[in-house]
Amino acid sequence: MNTILISVVLLGVLGIAIGLLLGVAGKFFAVEVDERVDQVRECLPGNNCGGCGFPGCDGLAEAIVSGSAEVNGCPVGGAPVAEKIGAILGVEAGAGVKMVARVRCAGTCDQASVKYNYVGTMDCRQAVMVPGRGDKACSYGCLGLGSCVSACQFGALSIQDGIAVVDKEKCVACGKCVEICPNHVISLEPYETKYQVQCNSNDKGKDVMSVCKTGCIGCGICVKQCEFGAVTLENNLASIDAEKCQGCGKCAEKCPKKVIC
Repeated sequence: MNTILISVVLLGVLGIAIGLLLGVAGKFFAVEVDERVDQVRECLPGNNCGGCGFPGCDGLAEAIVSGSAEVNGCPVGGAPVAEKIGAILGVEAGAGVKMVARVRCAGTCDQASVKYNYVGTMDCRQAVMVPGRGDKACSYGCLGLGSCVSACQFGALSIQDGIAVVDKEKCVACGKCVEICPNHVISLEPYETKYQVQCNSNDKGKDVMSVCKTGCIGCGICVKQCEFGAVTLENNLASIDAEKCQGCGKCAEKCPKKVIC
């Protein structure tokens, strides 16, 4: 009996000693945390999507407080969240430019040719491993298997008639779809962008026409029509500078393939 009591007492004393040591060590090695980090973190939406470029909302909160990220660094929260964080830190939030994802491909089922019938995992990243990079004859276009749809946490993407389509009102520009697309047909562009070339092919005109009815053929008519230097032609593909574009619509009007919209 005495042996049991002694053991219990020793265990109790040992527990108290360890507790005291941990308490002292905790205070001695404690790292001061800026209370503003928690305040900023509470303002963030908590999606942890990584669209800000940091490891989740905790990482962004620390970066904002340390000054390595802007107060409007959260693409999901947008201006309302930026204003709250700005008030906490005592800085101007800045309006920023609202961005959305856009798909640079108009190769729908009735426009794009196919090489074969793909039977396999409905994942674009898997399909591009097959010879020919998927079943579509154009190896640059949207594969339409929905990897981007699966990656989007906000229901902003869907597959319609063989290509990905973005709901601008639901898109928060987290960039997950851009990151996952193996053919790089999705990009983040200003919400107010008026015109865009819906093609991603670098093939010459003749080759483009052989696989897609609506692809850019690199004719350069759009470049000649633009009075503001917003349209350029590189690697057989036209592109529009959103900052220079005035929305006159002449490029879209004269495009013979109607691939600008």
